[in-house]
Amino acid sequence: MSEQHNTGLPSESTKKKNFIYEIINEDLETNKWNGNIHTRFPPEPNGYLHIGHAKSICLNYGIAKDFQGKFNLRFDDTNPSKEEQEYVDSIIEDAKWLGVEFEDRLFFASDYFEQMYQFAIGLIKKGKAYVCDLNADEIRATRGTLTEPGEESADRSRSIEENLDLFQHMRNGEFKNGEKTLRAKIDMASPNINLRDPIMYRIVHETHQRQGNAWCIYPTYDWAHGLEDSIEKITHSICTLEFENHRPLYDWFLNELGIYHPQQIEFARLNLNYTVMSKRKLLQLVKENYVDGWDDPRMPTISGLRRRGYSSEALRDFAETVGVAKRDALTDISLLEFSIRNDLNKRAQRVMAVLRPLKIVLTNYPEDKVEELEAVNNPEDAAMGKRNIPFSRELFIEQTDFIENPPKGFHRLVPGGEVRLRYAYIIKCDKVIKNENGEVVELRCSFDPETKSGTGTSAKKVKGTIHWVSALQAVPVEVRLYDRLFTIENLASDENWLNFLNPHSLEIIDDALVEPSLQNAKIGEHIQFERNGYFCLDSKFSTQEKLVFNRTVTLKDSWTSKK
Repeated sequence: MSEQHNTGLPSESTKKKNFIYEIINEDLETNKWNGNIHTRFPPEPNGYLHIGHAKSICLNYGIAKDFQGKFNLRFDDTNPSKEEQEYVDSIIEDAKWLGVEFEDRLFFASDYFEQMYQFAIGLIKKGKAYVCDLNADEIRATRGTLTEPGEESADRSRSIEENLDLFQHMRNGEFKNGEKTLRAKIDMASPNINLRDPIMYRIVHETHQRQGNAWCIYPTYDWAHGLEDSIEKITHSICTLEFENHRPLYDWFLNELGIYHPQQIEFARLNLNYTVMSKRKLLQLVKENYVDGWDDPRMPTISGLRRRGYSSEALRDFAETVGVAKRDALTDISLLEFSIRNDLNKRAQRVMAVLRPLKIVLTNYPEDKVEELEAVNNPEDAAMGKRNIPFSRELFIEQTDFIENPPKGFHRLVPGGEVRLRYAYIIKCDKVIKNENGEVVELRCSFDPETKSGTGTSAKKVKGTIHWVSALQAVPVEVRLYDRLFTIENLASDENWLNFLNPHSLEIIDDALVEPSLQNAKIGEHIQFERNGYFCLDSKFSTQEKLVFNRTVTLKDSWTSKK
């Protein structure tokens, strides 16, 4: 594997970015790695990546990029019973979408199986590993506790020759699942339970998605992790805090083998409130149909966030904003939504959409007239230009923009009151039409032709401005409004976490109306429905016959007021 040397010290912007950068800077100053900086992201392909993985990818890739180093995407595909090609494909897609460039450095742990096997033989020959007949429950029962040492297996005293022979028979497939394991011989009385003769290999008679049936013994993560890093000449093996107690084992294996030894560094994983980040729990949500798949927009998966309309730029900004810490903490999801709004405000085209229509008839507007009014596409970016929107006698406004008996401070439409239609005219509500149930179904209004927006021909002013669509030209669409998937803030330790699913996490509105310009909306476009939030076309359910829009995020954080 070729090496790339760092040609200089880091820029000022990288010197004090976080504690990991400080470690790397010190390593560069002491020439610890001969000027090389090489990181990796090693997901297991047993599920889709979530936003916590996005943070880790951004950190590892960002380090390689900032220090002119290299970055590997490596799949830890060591458990064929849980891994699928679908997950491999999704992870590659997610990494590329996040802007990660790994060039030809796409690796699989399974490609190193023979090397790992030979390393294991090396430890057996040193008397540092043995074949154990205890099953999983027996190993667990003899492991000891935090205050009591474990019990040594009777198989610990097997000779090197017997262990080599049994390990070969394990590889040959002559034993059943769980009948034997290969364990490291370390210290059953160690205060660190991870050093109490950990399992290196277990027997799994299942077809591997890449290796087929070539193997029936598979390395554990603790055994494979350091070997993978060593083989790839990783300099800084950056992990989340749950691996901190495993670092002595990482070091022990590499020291005993006497091979290239990367440095493991731990940082606090990302935890979001009102969210679960466990792959096991996410898989349960998918398998039991609480969501419509791994890419459900309510899921914290990268594919779900992408489908919801989050941009990769916003996720990278969020990861940068959250930063890198040494202690676990719960991050407020509103910080993520702030990053999304901040990004979309600059890039999203503004349009008008009415989610819950209320009909207006302008009684003094010509019946056969259709006017083209000019609207700004994005006030934050003049280069996005303008568009024309049709205006006619019959319009639709939001139901919530009219109240018969308004509270104090309500500045929208009321009986006898006036309001401005966005980009159009000032109108006055003259008559309210109700159905037999007393529900308001139509408003008869009059417009003031001297108050056309942008003409400056009238000095009349009103306090309220509302959005609208022309009834004849409006496009009917389905709109999906998403909210928090859970109703409580911290679900990490609650065994009954499914009891806190939010029954209102998805609201489907099937009779919304949008400007005709959205008839040609494309997947991936970011759109702001004025006064309603940021939206995008749904990549899963939209068809030519029926457009489906997902709300990416509201225009402001309204969750606090709902709790």
